Amino acid sequence: MNKAIITVVGQDTVGIIARVCTYLSGHHVNVLDISQTIIDGFFNMMMIVDYSRSDADFDAMVSDLDDLGKGIGVRIRCQREEIFTKMHRV
Repeated sequence: MNKAIITVVGQDTVGIIARVCTYLSGHHVNVLDISQTIIDGFFNMMMIVDYSRSDADFDAMVSDLDDLGKGIGVRIRCQREEIFTKMHRV
């Protein structure tokens, strides 16, 4: 399994989750876990995904999600799980 952590942060607006999940589904990326919250108008979402069946390579997915985020006014960051874990170890 190839896991990645996707974080989405920005001003809340209609359709953020739908747009991100539509992209992922269209590229055969499976959402394993998702958590989202809205605090004082700011949207924050974290997803764990499995991209082992994706038809796009990891770098293309990172770039596409970055472009998608710019298009909807949020910051989307995608990192391989092992990198995310090492960066956030206490």
